[in-house]
Amino acid sequence: MSDLALALDRLGDRARHDAPLGPLTTYRVGGAAAALVDVDSVDDLRAVADALRGLDVPVLVVGRGSNLLVADAGFEGVALTLGEGLAHIDVEATTVRAGGAASLPVVARRTAAAGLAGFEWAVGVPGSVGGAVRMNAGGHGSDMAAVLRSIHVIDLRGGEDVAVPASALELRYRHSNVRPSQVVVEAVLELSPGDRGASEREISDIVRWRRAHQPGGQNAGSVFTNPPGDSAGRLIDAAGAKGFRIGTAAVSDKHANFIQADDGGSADDVLAVMAEVRRRVLDHAGVLLEPETRIVGARLPDPEEQP
Repeated sequence: MSDLALALDRLGDRARHDAPLGPLTTYRVGGAAAALVDVDSVDDLRAVADALRGLDVPVLVVGRGSNLLVADAGFEGVALTLGEGLAHIDVEATTVRAGGAASLPVVARRTAAAGLAGFEWAVGVPGSVGGAVRMNAGGHGSDMAAVLRSIHVIDLRGGEDVAVPASALELRYRHSNVRPSQVVVEAVLELSPGDRGASEREISDIVRWRRAHQPGGQNAGSVFTNPPGDSAGRLIDAAGAKGFRIGTAAVSDKHANFIQADDGGSADDVLAVMAEVRRRVLDHAGVLLEPETRIVGARLPDPEEQP
């Protein structure tokens, strides 16, 4: 029996087999997971960790799917979604404890209403706290590293259940050392005393800016990270790729660092557009763009591998 088959046997009724992942992402395209498990508590996570112990099985935490592209071929492993039981938001003085499944915009609004400053930027990031820690999400001049004090993680591979200080996470631009098998159960944020009215006005300004400058619809936000001293969107536009289309996916006409997927479209078309945009920017500007989008079940080819 393969490790995956053994994992499915151990998980039993906890797992849904051949479960579509596309609907769980903001792209709304892509294939299925061999198994999908909904977890709503720390005990649920520990049970999954026990089932996977000693097995070589890929794991994927879907979160809110706002930075995720799952290939049409799907994911040959165990995917997890985190429920409302892991979406708590507790505020005590200037310390905020937010569950890994908590919505960043909800945390931003809740902390502003509590008279705390420093998390307003997160209203423009449609992801979860756990995902934001994993990629050190940010925007509007700040990021998670600026406010994160520590995290609580459970490792689905080894079962470790530990608190980790932010200083040990190697946080830098869109990066941390949180491994794919580690689930961020909770993040502890340290904010500053602020003015509720000022914070709520800042949040309103960010929401207006986002609506004016970024497209809606089926996308996963910024596709590529910004290279030092430049912006990926500007480079893509300068390379003539705005509006470029392959099949059911196209570079947004509103913001060149967004790729839109058509309703009922193909994740592989999105990946093909990413690859072609990357090639064009390298040819035009000599800059190799690095993906910010997390790609599952496929690999973004290097430009020299393309015909």
